[in-house]
Amino acid sequence: MSAYPQPAVLSPLQRARHLAEQFAETAVERDQRGGTPKAERDALRASGLLALSIPTQFGGLGASWSETLATVRELARVDSSLAHVYGFQHLMLATVRLFGRPEQWQPWFEQTARKNWFWGNALNPLDTRTVVKSFGGWREFSGKKSFCSGATDSEMLIASAVDESAGGKLLIAAIPSGRTGITLHDDWDNMGQRQTDSGSATFERVRVEESELLLDPGPLSTPFACLRPLIAQLHFAHVFLGLSEGALEEARQYTLRESRPWFRSKVQHASEDPYVLHHYGEFWAGLEGVRLLVERAAERLDDAWEKQHGLSAEERAQLALAIGAAKVAATRVGLDLCSRLFEVTGARATHASLRFDRYWRNLRTQTLHDPVDYRIHELGEWALNQTRPTPSFYS
Repeated sequence: MSAYPQPAVLSPLQRARHLAEQFAETAVERDQRGGTPKAERDALRASGLLALSIPTQFGGLGASWSETLATVRELARVDSSLAHVYGFQHLMLATVRLFGRPEQWQPWFEQTARKNWFWGNALNPLDTRTVVKSFGGWREFSGKKSFCSGATDSEMLIASAVDESAGGKLLIAAIPSGRTGITLHDDWDNMGQRQTDSGSATFERVRVEESELLLDPGPLSTPFACLRPLIAQLHFAHVFLGLSEGALEEARQYTLRESRPWFRSKVQHASEDPYVLHHYGEFWAGLEGVRLLVERAAERLDDAWEKQHGLSAEERAQLALAIGAAKVAATRVGLDLCSRLFEVTGARATHASLRFDRYWRNLRTQTLHDPVDYRIHELGEWALNQTRPTPSFYS
């Protein structure tokens, strides 16, 4: 990789674009290899972008959600795996901010900004195999967690466990990734998002201090705390959009430089083929709609975040609907575009060395994070019955 310029001379979006240029050089090879993109994660550390969403008074760059998610989208254009774990960095920071007390999250923010900490995910509320035991002034987590994106090569983890003595209550904690008893397994070998390290983690009698538990106000306790799942959903929408934009641009370059017109088209260049132009027109129209929905939702998230504890349940519900619509559109348009890009590039574009299929594989893998049918169902409940979405870890 080329040397990264001094962060102070570039805006956050410019930093993300510069990183994207570097990541693009090795994206095909790394997609094939899988595993942990250590050099690229270290480049993100050096860029200062891990502290982008942290307020300036705690050493961060103080970016809005619109600005932060725009950098996620920029990285996703060339590498959706890195965009995923980078976006999760800011989701994990939002988690401690929304669920914890100021005396908890403020020092964590300061240390993250000062030490370029990476935060990983071991929350996955649907995986209840990790359980809690309570002792005098501390708890103990034991069990296994799946889909622990970004946990490898992280300094901190957001982890959850079920307290069976409290009726199955979910407890969430922020703990060092290297704590005794935590094992992060190298067992992520899926068809897409191959460098997100979304494998499993094992907790063997891991000590968790009371000061590390996010109990006040706790998860999904207030309209403001209920922004956490909406940030996650909008993060995914930005990844989907950026990935689709990247797929379109790579297909465009190939069509212009390599594709051959079909003999019956009676044109000299593929760029003049009426059916090729028709497909590109459909791709562009679809993406324009997604762009507007995603950017509108991000602006509304900025407004909701500024209101903090003054945010009402109705305002939170309207934001959920806006983000839900954006995610549905990003999913549908993206999957269509990434599966049809070969119709505008031709048979030679299927050569294994190009790995154009990675766009569809990555998007298909990530869009299965939660079923889009249930997001559409929520939108239908609102459109027909005016029933607001019920806050959960996925809505």
